[in-house]
Amino acid sequence: MSKPRITIVGLGLIGGSIGLALRQAGNDYEVVGHDREHAVAGKARKLGAVSKTEWNLVSACEEADLIIIATPVMAIKETLTAIASYLKPGCLITDTASIKGPVMVWAKEILPETVNFVGGDPIISQRLSQEASATGSLPTGIKGARADLFQGGLYCLTPSPEAAPQAVQLATDLVHLLGASPFFLDAAEHDGLMAGVDHLPFILSAALLGTAVQSPAWREMRKLAGDAFQSVTRFSSGDAATYRDACLTNGENIVRWIDTCLARLKELRAVIAAQEVEKLEKIFEEAMSVRDNWLRDKAEGRWELAEETSALPPQQSFLRRLVGIG
Repeated sequence: MSKPRITIVGLGLIGGSIGLALRQAGNDYEVVGHDREHAVAGKARKLGAVSKTEWNLVSACEEADLIIIATPVMAIKETLTAIASYLKPGCLITDTASIKGPVMVWAKEILPETVNFVGGDPIISQRLSQEASATGSLPTGIKGARADLFQGGLYCLTPSPEAAPQAVQLATDLVHLLGASPFFLDAAEHDGLMAGVDHLPFILSAALLGTAVQSPAWREMRKLAGDAFQSVTRFSSGDAATYRDACLTNGENIVRWIDTCLARLKELRAVIAAQEVEKLEKIFEEAMSVRDNWLRDKAEGRWELAEETSALPPQQSFLRRLVGIG
């Protein structure tokens, strides 16, 4: 009997890290990788992120029990369309995009009723900050992949209404196997929240850089820009298309958060212009306190998470459901 097959489509930072974590967890399943860039696929195989690679997308997916699509969001629709007619009945398809609404719609419209879809979005831990400090950004692409990338973090799951309970549980087991904790929410809620904490930050980074660079004083300013400027203008991905696609697919939520931020900036501007000493100090004290509390909760994992649904160790429960889901 052949081993269950897990296929990872897209072997960048996320896909490569998922592969490394899966292969580190065990070898009772085959991990197959596919990437449009043959050099990236080859690098992933050399790093041990996948058991083997398939240059043909359909060949990589047609016998898979679990398919993880770790591509930019705008490539997901094309991927689902290409593989829809070749999927193994009962298989689970999931993704890793930071926008869920459009992805869930595409899955419902394109995928056959014989398969299951559970949307996913891993929240990357920033324990990599020391590595980022030297370059100003986190390692990106397959070269930055690591088996512990998801360790201790949250992993959002947005199951489709049609997904079988055992498929949802398999997705949950996968999250545990990666070292993360599942966080269930619907697509609309996910996209609204992520617009504020994931998408608005890169909008502000682009705005700050644009403002500074377009200033006639930039030639001198750049010499004085230190850690504060570097940290605020850091981009987590080296691919500009990632940010473009987020704006195209989650624009309404992002615009709403921009408007809220503009209103707050106007309030701060008024306080600064009026030189309200006590109010200024209070604003920064409150902001620093909120941030310290958030970082402490994050470090200690003080989140209201779903209760564990399996008494089996993650590896055993994952493999049992992977074998049985088809």
